Amino acid sequence: MTHQSGVGAVQGGVSAEASGPWWREPWPWLLMAGPALAVIGCVITIILAVQNFSDEAIEDGGVKQGLVVSRQAPDTPPDQP
Repeated sequence: MTHQSGVGAVQGGVSAEASGPWWREPWPWLLMAGPALAVIGCVITIILAVQNFSDEAIEDGGVKQGLVVSRQAPDTPPDQP
């Protein structure tokens, strides 16, 4: 059996001259489209959240200290016999 090398060599059933650069194939773009759309959606969601809800007051008894939001314990009346 002879080993062929060069322009006409067959690699994995496809000749080397028949396959072009990877960016001309549709499969890499289809595989990259899902994660790329997820990143774009995440960026849009963060932008909308910061623009529309960054200055809203906390109405459920929480206290904002810097970036930390904590809830204070409710005041309990002293036990009366």
